[in-house]
Amino acid sequence: MNYRELTKKLRAIGCREIVRRGGGSHRKWFNPATGRGTTIPDWGQKDLKAGTITAVCRQLGVDRNAL
Repeated sequence: MNYRELTKKLRAIGCREIVRRGGGSHRKWFNPATGRGTTIPDWGQKDLKAGTITAVCRQLGVDRNAL
């Protein structure tokens, strides 16, 4: 799963991206339902590792199976 696919699924469950103030290859995301946030690497079309996706879900308080 690449960054774009992951963000579509996160938006569908209510998470939102925090506006960036500078450059870089990582983006900040926030889950208003849990009040938790995380940083997700944006590597374009390159797939994210399974451990990275699991960590993002854990940090946002989202069930991994919901994605």
